[in-house]
Amino acid sequence: MKRKKLLIILSAGFILLFAGFTDIYFEINKNIELFSKVYKEISFNYVDEVDPEQFMRAGIEGMLSSLDPYTIFIDEKKKEDIDLITNGKYGGIGISIGVRGDHVTILEIMDGYSAQRQGLRVGDIIIEAAGVEITPENVDEISTLVKGDPGSTVNLKIIRNELKDTLEFNIVREEVIVKNLLYAGFYPENSNNVYLKLANFSRSASNEIKEALKELKEQKEIKSIVFDLRGNPGGLLDIAVDICDKFLPKGQLIVSTRGRAESSVKEYYSTQEPIIGDAKLVILIDGGSASASEIVAGAIQDHDRGVILGTKSFGKGLVQTITPLSYNTSLKITTAKYYTPSGRCIQKIDYSDHNSVIADADSIVYGEFYTDHKRSVYSKGGITPDTTVEFSIKGKITKELLAKGLFFKFADHFYYSHPGITYNEVSDEQLLKEFKEFTQSENFTYKSDAEDHIDLLMSDLSENYMDLLDELDQVKARLTELKKNDFEFYSDEILRQIREDLAVRYVGVEGRIMEQLKTDRQVQSAIDIINNPAVYNKLLNLN
Repeated sequence: MKRKKLLIILSAGFILLFAGFTDIYFEINKNIELFSKVYKEISFNYVDEVDPEQFMRAGIEGMLSSLDPYTIFIDEKKKEDIDLITNGKYGGIGISIGVRGDHVTILEIMDGYSAQRQGLRVGDIIIEAAGVEITPENVDEISTLVKGDPGSTVNLKIIRNELKDTLEFNIVREEVIVKNLLYAGFYPENSNNVYLKLANFSRSASNEIKEALKELKEQKEIKSIVFDLRGNPGGLLDIAVDICDKFLPKGQLIVSTRGRAESSVKEYYSTQEPIIGDAKLVILIDGGSASASEIVAGAIQDHDRGVILGTKSFGKGLVQTITPLSYNTSLKITTAKYYTPSGRCIQKIDYSDHNSVIADADSIVYGEFYTDHKRSVYSKGGITPDTTVEFSIKGKITKELLAKGLFFKFADHFYYSHPGITYNEVSDEQLLKEFKEFTQSENFTYKSDAEDHIDLLMSDLSENYMDLLDELDQVKARLTELKKNDFEFYSDEILRQIREDLAVRYVGVEGRIMEQLKTDRQVQSAIDIINNPAVYNKLLNLN
C-alpha cells in the first residue's frame, strides 16, 4: 500500500514537472511564431521601406532592454570586441581615442605598436579614417574603421600642433595585446613596497602580475604590496580567480557562482601557494571598481589576507557568459550571481525589480556575514572598505578646467611651444604661469558654487525685496572679486592635473602614473598603514 502511494506521489510530481516544461516550451514556440509574423508583415507591408536587418536588430535590442544592461547582442561588426573581452587582444594600431571639446582625439598611444612607431602622438585630432570623416557625432564608427585583420592598412588624416599641421598616415594593423598591468615597481623607490596598477582582467592579466612580481623579487625582497584596482571595471572571472591565487594560501575558497541552471553552481578555490608569501597587502578600490575587481577585493577581505582601502566599490555581482551565434554574432548573457567566500552577494541593483537600487547608502545594512577573523562584512551595494579614504578634486575651478578639457589642450600647447625641452627641465612655477596665461587666452570663465547659490536665491525673490536684492548683488560682486584668488588657492591640485597630462606627452602612461603617485592620498594612506603594524593588525583583527 505504501509503495503504491509512493508511486502515485512520484507520478504526480513527474506530471507537474512535465506540465511545467510543456507550458514554457508552448509559450516560447507561440511567441516565436507571433514575433516572426509581425516581423514579416512589417518588412513586406509597411508604408515605407524597412531595412530587414536593422528592424530585426531593433527587435533584439528591445527584448534585451527588459533585462540587465550586461546582457547584450554583439553583431559581426564588433567581432574584435569579443577578442578583446575573451583574449585581451584585437587587430588594430594601438591607440585609445575620445572626444575632447569639438574633436575626436588620441588620448593614449600603446608602446611598441604601429601607431607609436609611425609617429602618431597623444593629442592628435583624427579628422578622417579609411576615407570617412570623423566627428564627435560618429565617434563610435572609428573603432570599426581602425580595427581589422593584422597586416591590413588603414589611412588616417590628423591635425596637430593646435590645428596648424595636417598629416596623413597609412598605418599597418597588428595584433594588439592589451596591457592590463599599467605599472609595477617599488614605491617609494627605496622601500620594499611594490605598487601594482591593474586596469583590466583580460586573458593575460594574471600572467602579467606573476611575471612582474618575479622580476621585482629578483631585485630585492617584497615585504608589502599596494594593489590598485581603482577604476578597474573587471573582466574574466577565471582571471580574477588566478590573480587571487597569487595572494591566498592553497585550498581557500575564492568565489562561488549560482544561477538558474544547476551547471552554474560552481566553487573556485586557490590551487597553489601564493607567490608573495605573507607580504602585507592593501587593495585600493573606488566606485569604478567592479565585477572581477570586486571578486578579488571580496576574497581578500573575507579571508583577512589584506586591508581594503578607498571608497565603496560599484556593486556588480553578476556573471556573464558569451555564447556564439550564427553569422559571426554573439550573445553576452547574465547566467549567474557570484558570492564571496563568506557567502555575500554584493550586487547593488535588482534588475528583476524595475532596476531598483538595493543599497545606495552606507547606513543601510542588509545581511551580516563574517570574515575568517570574525569581522563583520555586509552583502549588497558593493564592497565596503575596511578603512575609507576619499580622494577627490576640491576646487570648482579645477573641476571646470577639467570639464572644458583645458588641461589636455594646454599639454598640447606647451609640448609644441617648447621643442627640445625635457619633462624634468620644466619648473612648477613656469607651468602655473603659462597655464594661467593660456586659460586667459581661451577666455576661461566659471561660476563658483557660492555664486550659483546666490543666483538661485535672487531668482526666487520678487521685486518686493529690492533692498535685499541690492545687498545680494553686492555680495555677489564681492564673491566674484574673491574668486580671482581661486587659481592660487587651488594651485596644488591644478598643478597636479597639468603635470599628469604633460607627463603622458613626454614619458607615456607610466610617467602619468608616477606623477599621480606623488600626490595620491589613498596610496600614501595605504603605505602609512603598512608601515604601522599595530594599525594593520587591528584592521584585520589579527592576534
